[in-house]
Order: sequence, then structure tokens, then C-alpha cells
Amino acid sequence: MISVRRSTSVALAAGAAMLMSLVPAQAAAPATSPVPGRGSEPAVSAYLKTIQGSPEQLRTFFHDLPKGGDLHNHLSGAVSTELLLQLAVEDGLCIDSSSFTALPPPCPATSRPAADTTSDEAFRLQVIRAWSMQDFVPGAESGHDHFFATFGKFGEASWRHPGRMLSEVADTAATQHQSYLETMLTPASSGAAALAAKVGYDSDFDRLRDKLLADGGIDTLVRQAGSDADRAMAEFRTTSKCDTDTPAPGCAMTIRFISQASRASTPERVFTQLLLGMELAERDPRFVAVNLVQPEDYQASLQNYDLQMRMLDYLHGKYPDAHITLHAGELVPGLVKPEDLTFHIREAVLTGHAERIGHGVDVTHEEPYKELLRTLAERHIMIEVPLTSNEQILGVSGPAHPFPLYRKYGVPVALATDDPGVERIDITDEYRKAAARYDLTYRDLKNLARTSLEYAFLPGGSLWASRDGFRPVPECAKDRPGSDRPSRRCAQLLAHSPKAALEWREERAFTAFEADVLQHGAAAH
Repeated sequence: MISVRRSTSVALAAGAAMLMSLVPAQAAAPATSPVPGRGSEPAVSAYLKTIQGSPEQLRTFFHDLPKGGDLHNHLSGAVSTELLLQLAVEDGLCIDSSSFTALPPPCPATSRPAADTTSDEAFRLQVIRAWSMQDFVPGAESGHDHFFATFGKFGEASWRHPGRMLSEVADTAATQHQSYLETMLTPASSGAAALAAKVGYDSDFDRLRDKLLADGGIDTLVRQAGSDADRAMAEFRTTSKCDTDTPAPGCAMTIRFISQASRASTPERVFTQLLLGMELAERDPRFVAVNLVQPEDYQASLQNYDLQMRMLDYLHGKYPDAHITLHAGELVPGLVKPEDLTFHIREAVLTGHAERIGHGVDVTHEEPYKELLRTLAERHIMIEVPLTSNEQILGVSGPAHPFPLYRKYGVPVALATDDPGVERIDITDEYRKAAARYDLTYRDLKNLARTSLEYAFLPGGSLWASRDGFRPVPECAKDRPGSDRPSRRCAQLLAHSPKAALEWREERAFTAFEADVLQHGAAAH
């Protein structure tokens, strides 16, 4: 099955090739890049300044803002705690009375039926607090420890109904005017663990890969992951009523999956999970990339960091079309010894072939960091920035966060949620925080959203001529991006490129948003 748990491998089916229903789009580049058709942008930016003292108007503005895609999202951590509780009740699970960990029946004497959360409000609140960051105040337990502990507590409730979980996550994103989602899960986790244990570890990667491929071992896991995805998608489509006259908003989302590998696991298991993810990325269009998850500061994660980067280097040579995005630099001083802060991002890019970096918080501790920033900009390595997650786990926010530094050096960045269910936030919160903390204009916000789609792992050429700007490609140079009637050459590009089509529709969404803001903003003022 497919595990969506971040800390350990819990069996969870993966979802699937998603409805290529193209919706809003954007591209990547520094905030100073020229933007086509931006006549309305100064007026929208001016309106944004006039509502700074109105939380309600700000929430509406950021909610309605087209926000492209979420490229850093863990399915089990993205679903609401309330839905996880509902699933626990429906599946007859138990909850340990002291740790609040979900358990399968029969319920031990030290636990209570999950159903008690429907009648005992105090117990329900205790579980919600244990399974999320709600009301959390650092003390004996740090934000880092509480955050990562939640996955082990609700894990038993998170693997039986991936389609229902995906339905909620997709609906939430779609209603906040996002059009694309890449969510992380661990395909065929139980089978991969069994195969890894059977084969064992071999430091010769060629031999290790051969052993895993022998007798159809990996092929069996690829088929299992595909079957799990089929079942998950069937559940998703039923839950969201996608084939009816009243489909849920999430049915319009374009959704893809990133295969997780658990970096704190044994070397043989990590290699097996990465190999499986690479095979899936090249054989099943629903799976687009691989990533390493679990805390970067765990002892095994630190000890095996170089080894895992070498694994990725080797596998990249075998599967050059499989995308790689990596958690790297999700560290701060005091969490690890100083030398562990100095190379993770650099190695993820130079050895691990990461095309995107998740978090990248400790970048100024890399040596020399300015050279690294220039390398990231030159290579167009995008940074996936989940502001709330970095604040809750690492205590990093405001001027201490490298978000403005990345932008200063021209490194492409996009906002992301990470685990919005655990964090008790949504993508609207991330845009609102970014705008308030870093004095972003409307054009800045627009470019962040464009960047998220430009760096999405979707096939086809971009709408934009280069990743350093938002000028349309020659085929669409004479068109107004997002117009209802693109020229023949432009229409041909859009018809053959899922990425360009998604970006085109985002431009249409921006046009509609700007018209609505200016119309209603003028009326209100």
C-alpha cells in the first residue's frame, strides 16, 4: 500500500493520475521580472494597501487570489484532524488514554473507543491537540518534537481511506483558487520494506539494483502501487462526485504524486524506496518525482546523508527523466552540531540532483552561502517555502527567515503548506503572512503563484520564454496571456503542453481577479 505518513511508513494507498482539468497558472522568476499585461497591477497593489487595517477584507483578498499550485504537501499531514478523527470513529479504532495514539481494535484497557470523541468534547479536544499543533505552547516539549510526534499518533487512522483524504485536500486547495497539487506519499510501503529486508544492503549500487529488480521484485511493487492508486482514485471520484452533475471543486484540480523515501530507515530500505519511486516516475504518469522525508536531524538521517545523496546520484544516471525534489536545510543551530548545518542544501543539489529544495532554512550556515545562493539562482533551483511549518517546527520567522534573502539573490521561490492539517492553516494563510511580513506587492504575490506552476513537474513546454521572466514564448507572443481566443500557434502549444495550458488558465484567473478587485474595491472606497 501507499504510506502517507511523514515520520514512519504507514500503509496508505496512493492516489492517481488526476484529471488534467487545467486551471490557473503562473511562472518563475525574480520579483523584478517584466510581466505582460500588468496595467491593473499597480491599482490592485494600491487597493491592497488600503485594506491593511481590515482583517476581513485581507482574508477575502488572499482567499480569492489565484495561487497556482502547492508543490510541498504531505497527504496525511494535509488532511484535517477532524476528518482523521471521523475516519477513526468509522473504522472502530481506539485511542490510548495517555498518549492519544490511535490503535486498531480490540481496544486495550488503557484506551478508549475513538467514538467517545463524538460525545466527550474534552476528550475530543485532547485528541485534536495531540494530533495537531492546535493550542500548542512550547515547554517541556518543543514545537519540533510535538509536530513530528503527531504522525505516529494519528497514523493508524490515516491509511485506510486515501481517496477520502485526497478529496478533502483537493477541495480545500480548489476553493482557495489553486489549480495544481503535488502531494507526497510512500507507495507500496509494506512491500518495499519486505523486499528490502529480503535483499539486504550492498554497497555496490549496480549489484543492489540488480538484486531488487531480479525475479520481478520491483515490478511487483510498481504494479501494487498502481493498483493502490487506482483504488484511491476510485474512492476520490466517488467521494467528490466527480462523475455527476454536481462535482466537488477538487475534481477540477490537476494532481500528481511524489514518492517518499524514509531517510531515517536502513540504507537498503531507503534505496529500495528511491528505486521504486524512480521506476514509478518513468512508468506511471501519476507519479512524478521522489523525495526524502522524516526529520533531517534524526541520527540515522545525519549519519546517512552523504550515502543517500550518492544513491540519488547513481539512480539519477539510471532514470534521468525522473524528477527529484528534496527536503534539505530544515535545520537550525542547536538542533544539530554546527558542521551539520554547512552542506545539506549544496549536496542535495550538486550530488543529489535536486531540482527543488524543500525548506532550505539554514542556507546562511552553508559555506560559503553567497556562492550557494548564486548557484541556486543560476541553476534555477526552486525553494519550496512553508512559512508556518518553519515557524512551528524550527521557530524561524520574520527577518530571521531566508525567504527575502532567496528573493534578493534571484533564487526562485514558491509558497507551500507542508502539512496544513497538522499546522491548522491553509495556503491563504501562507500568502497573507508572506505579504505582511515581507511587504510584498500584488505583482510579487502574482509571481510567487506563477513560479509554483512553472516549477511543477508537469510535461510539456512552458508558456514563458525563460525561467527568468514572464514574457510569453514566441508562439504566444502576440496574444494576451489567458485570453479566450489564443492564436493558432499559441493554441497548438496549449493543446500539446499540460504545463503551458495550466499557466494560460492561471493568467485568465488573474485577469478575472483583478477586474473583480478593482470593481468591488472602487465601490467600497
